[in-house]
Amino acid sequence: MKTLNISAVSYLNTYPFVYGIQQSGYLSDYRLYLEVPSMCAERLKSGEADIALVPVGALPEFKDYNIISEYCIGAVRNVITVLLLSDKPLDKIKKIYLDFDSRTSARLVQILARSFWKINPLFERLKAGQAEDARQREAVVAIGDKTFALRGRYQYSYDLAGEWIKYTGMPFVFAVWISLKPLPKDVKEGFNKALNFGINNMDGVLDFYSTRLPKNADCRQYLTENISYPLDQAKREALNLFLSYL
Repeated sequence: MKTLNISAVSYLNTYPFVYGIQQSGYLSDYRLYLEVPSMCAERLKSGEADIALVPVGALPEFKDYNIISEYCIGAVRNVITVLLLSDKPLDKIKKIYLDFDSRTSARLVQILARSFWKINPLFERLKAGQAEDARQREAVVAIGDKTFALRGRYQYSYDLAGEWIKYTGMPFVFAVWISLKPLPKDVKEGFNKALNFGINNMDGVLDFYSTRLPKNADCRQYLTENISYPLDQAKREALNLFLSYL
């Protein structure tokens, strides 16, 4: 196979995957792109990537795709980095601004609002980078590493994974590894071994990225307790439920 082009998320929650890809030795001829979740889907669409860690909210945009890994970005409890931040309680919120970086969080908060919270706010999508400077807004969905600093600035913080779990009793899947074309068996196996290597070498991950870790976060706890990587049967069922709401 030609050079394997891989698009992955640039956030802390993906560091174990990236570490495995770069350090395990299971992959040799590859090119790795690191970007915000929404751009992973775009790179796969354009053909620039063979494999991408795609937000599940973007999956309906693909006519056909293959989930090529038994690992994902998921949660079985509060994820702490996908939040609705507000200075008003849910029933008082009139407008919610949506983080540019992810389709999944935007769609998840709309599902929660409509089907579970029973509120009907207006939604407006922010431009790139605006979520970090959203303090003047009534309510904002923010994702990723920036939430470690943002959550203390608001009176109310609603964990979107925790809210989904509370109402459905199921885990949540934020992103899955997909390809648009079938991959050779050896490539697929090597890729999954690389991901497994990273997940099971957390000391190495934290040491390797020590200078890039958010300073106001317990990164080990976040990666080992708040993020759940196996794409097991419960998560596959939860993913199907989420897609059915779309």
